[in-house]
Amino acid sequence: VQLQASGGGSVQAGGSLKLSCAAKGMITSVFVGSRMAWYRQAPGKQRDLVAQFISGGRSIYLDSVKGRFTISRDNSKKMVYLQMNSLEPEGTAVYYCNIESGSQHYWGRGTLVTVSS
Repeated sequence: VQLQASGGGSVQAGGSLKLSCAAKGMITSVFVGSRMAWYRQAPGKQRDLVAQFISGGRSIYLDSVKGRFTISRDNSKKMVYLQMNSLEPEGTAVYYCNIESGSQHYWGRGTLVTVSS
């Protein structure tokens, strides 16, 4: 299984980006039953959870992105997305998608988001 993240880039504050993550080589039924999340890591800082699907179809978000970011998934395409609106310079980081399936944890290589003021 390989996770391929894309969609990063450079934007000005207030702009939007949509990140995508493709789960290559994962069986659809496994994908459907997996937990999906996006993390980010700014230079010199720890990796933080940004958004995650939890039980019951609900999702949770880092407090600082609530109301601006939305995690979604397309099970038929085995894709996970992160729509990011009203981006702030503090959002500059490498964004990683993460999939947990049982005891297996998969990470993508990350996609860089740079937000200029």
